[in-house]
Amino acid sequence: MLWLILEACAAFFVLVFIVWWTMFSGRKEKNGRPVAKQQKQARETTDSGPR
Repeated sequence: MLWLILEACAAFFVLVFIVWWTMFSGRKEKNGRPVAKQQKQARETTDSGPR
């Protein structure tokens, strides 16, 4: 009985880890680099001058 409880807990933690990993891994650009909203906004505000 104890073995079944431990196995169910392990399966639950694996499920929670997979959900956490997919939620917080971030979206990726076309070239594969992760992009956060704050980084994108910071880049837009600092690139105000011509190049």
